[in-house]
Amino acid sequence: MSLDAASRPAGEPSSRAAPWSAADSPSAELRPAAEPWSGAEPWSGAEPWSAAEPASAPIWQPHELWSPGYREWLPAAELRRTVTCFWVSVAPPGAGPSVTTVLPDGCSDLIWQSGRGAYVAGPDTGPAPAELPAGTVIVGARFRPGAGGPALGLPLAELRDARVDLTDCRPGLARQLPADLSPRQALTRVTAVAAELAAGGPPDAAVLHGISLLAAGQTNVASLGPALSLSERQLRRRFEQAAGYGPKTLQRVLRFRRLIRQLTVAPERPELASLAIRLGYADQSHLTRDTTRLAGLPPAALARTFSPHRR
Repeated sequence: MSLDAASRPAGEPSSRAAPWSAADSPSAELRPAAEPWSGAEPWSGAEPWSAAEPASAPIWQPHELWSPGYREWLPAAELRRTVTCFWVSVAPPGAGPSVTTVLPDGCSDLIWQSGRGAYVAGPDTGPAPAELPAGTVIVGARFRPGAGGPALGLPLAELRDARVDLTDCRPGLARQLPADLSPRQALTRVTAVAAELAAGGPPDAAVLHGISLLAAGQTNVASLGPALSLSERQLRRRFEQAAGYGPKTLQRVLRFRRLIRQLTVAPERPELASLAIRLGYADQSHLTRDTTRLAGLPPAALARTFSPHRR
């Protein structure tokens, strides 16, 4: 879950995966990069969370990190199996609250918020409105799909569609992230806590492999258990513990993310019926049902929101 409310008009949906990435250190130059869900084309066999940085990219300077807006960057290489990115969101000062609607992405986040402290955002199954007071600073570490449960040391299904104070699930870690930290202190500590969680709870390799197959469109849910040598019951239990969803729900969310990606990069307004078939929906009606459930919007409205031709 990411809160990029500071960079969006009030009430506008957030993809929860703005295409940012960067160097390993918070003090390093920050570079926009490919969305970590994309890898290559979503129907290819490439690892869908590779987040490879493009050969050429604009550069942010370190002083921009705390200006209003949303930014994210890659963690150190040894963390990338668990953490897909670190991120910062700063609401504009001196105005009313920033409001956004966070859309499902299959991820969970460790979040520090100024004035509140630390909490965990579980994976969502529908649109989640979020409102931030003016000037609020948020620092987050985003766990990739299937890595949040092992890292946090609890069944992630218990946090589905929830925002839970860190004191309720990891009180020892919560004491490291009090509400009165400075933003720079919070960033240093969130980075350290995320590294500690990643080291203590490596992802379930079978679940990660299954997610990669689903994301790349290389299998369906019915074939996933045999492909991983797991019974249907084991498959569901391990997915719910690690990812917070059963495999069918996660497949729906991943397909939705591919849709958002296509809407964002489409050179012209997409033809929804053909896009639905290409992304693995049965037909345009299936696409409509899924987008309405996951985004609270029909696909035409979603396309207007994320298409580069919306204005």
